[in-house]
Amino acid sequence: MTTRLHTLSNGVRVVFDPMPGLETLALTVVAGRGARYEDESHSGWSHLLEHMVFKGAGGRTARAIVEDIETAGGHLNAATGYERTSFQTRCLAGGLPLAMRITADLLLRPTLDAGDLVREKQVVGQEIAEALDTPDDLVFELAQEQAFAGQPLGRPILGTVRSLKSATPDALNDWRAALYAPDRLVVAAAGKVDEDDLLKLAEETFGHLPAHEGAPLPAAPAFTGGRAAKLRKLEQAHVVLMLPAVGAGDPDYFVLRLFAEALGGGMSSRLFQEAREKRGLAYAIDAYADTYADVGMLGIYAGCAAGDAAELARIAAAEIRALAGSVGEAELARAKAQLKASLFMGREQPLNRAEQAAGQTLMFGHLYTPADLAEAIDQVTAADFARLGERMVGRRRCVVSVLGSKAAMAAPDAFEQAMFG
Repeated sequence: MTTRLHTLSNGVRVVFDPMPGLETLALTVVAGRGARYEDESHSGWSHLLEHMVFKGAGGRTARAIVEDIETAGGHLNAATGYERTSFQTRCLAGGLPLAMRITADLLLRPTLDAGDLVREKQVVGQEIAEALDTPDDLVFELAQEQAFAGQPLGRPILGTVRSLKSATPDALNDWRAALYAPDRLVVAAAGKVDEDDLLKLAEETFGHLPAHEGAPLPAAPAFTGGRAAKLRKLEQAHVVLMLPAVGAGDPDYFVLRLFAEALGGGMSSRLFQEAREKRGLAYAIDAYADTYADVGMLGIYAGCAAGDAAELARIAAAEIRALAGSVGEAELARAKAQLKASLFMGREQPLNRAEQAAGQTLMFGHLYTPADLAEAIDQVTAADFARLGERMVGRRRCVVSVLGSKAAMAAPDAFEQAMFG
């Protein structure tokens, strides 16, 4: 049984991904638009809309939506990101018709009641406040804002209380039609799924959608770089370091993923061994690749004693430069094995698999097999690390965000000096 990609006459794409031996399935309907498509006055509207559709849709109340899904052994969830919004259902085999109908109602026929909207703005306001009160959330928000200052990617996905204030039911419904336009909609099902049933249901529920110009394409992003240092009375300092890197469509995408893995992806990584094991500077430290369609970042997060923040920042810069200059064969092989394991283990879960397929369809217009991914990873060399290192460091831009006491505020200077001289 083979994974297949189909396209309906109106542009909606459908992914069939069977997993023999399972008694469950996952359905995800993903719209290839999110917070990146918002201007400042509409910041947070995509996330607010995601909340609102669960308050009632297709004649069902909020309670009826979840009760109908859970009575069939299912679970319903949704997530809003910068570049896409997804509606996800896990259910028992045979639950696809109900899952498809309810998901279609959420996207296409939400109630959008004015009273619910008032209350949900309050709920999202509390979510915004909670993020501001959570240090290891806030430090990332501060870093993102500095990385893309004055741009949609630099604004929080949740928006602000002020930007949400002007949202009305009619305005949100117009936003919904643009956000969930058929040309950027992917229906993906993985697990115990019948291909004919999937295509028939997708056609019945989404095949009638008329063409819509959708949300306008956002301007090309620019990594601006900058500093954000906030004094807080905390037991630990929270530090995020970023360098500009490459997007998911760049030939160096897998180079970036492997670079982050070798730098701080696991217990054998350079940062874990040097900063944690050898020097005891941090309990939590890791590196990651954060990518969008056309831009990306190499990031490092650490929680440490405030007085150690500057030294930790210097060590991080030194390890980045050293890894770009030389990566051993065994180290590179280990990073490749870890990245493959992460990608392939994710494919063993139906929901992860459906989300991965939808993401590939939206980003590239086709699907990658595990063999395709393994080949792309295996082709990365030490010379690729050096080239990517030059791309990242050569722009002489970075982000440092720090949250903690006064002793931690030396970290930005320490990182920039060690990174760029």
